[in-house]
Amino acid sequence: MICPFCAHLKDKVVDSRETGAGDAIRRRRECLSCGRAVHVYERVEEIPYFVVKKDGRREPFDRQKLMVGLHRACEKRPVPAKALAAIVDEIEQVVQDTPEREIPARRSANR
Repeated sequence: MICPFCAHLKDKVVDSRETGAGDAIRRRRECLSCGRAVHVYERVEEIPYFVVKKDGRREPFDRQKLMVGLHRACEKRPVPAKALAAIVDEIEQVVQDTPEREIPARRSANR
């Protein structure tokens, strides 16, 4: 990392801890040239998953939209909400395990 004060290239990490929400790591770095401290936040960059519709449109994967669709499809059937949540969990896991970022809407779980 380049020091914002003196543009030196070498530094050392003095302190490292998670943020309160746990979604980032806060590091305090000290420049080895001028000795000044800089706080740096590191976050995981999430690349969104897209669902490719039959007509070619692309929409971000939406867990809630999937859940609503399953509820609507099963509203007159004796399917417990826990079972629908398990199906959505499984589909979301398949999407996250896929190396592609665009998944066809008609893709079956075993492909």
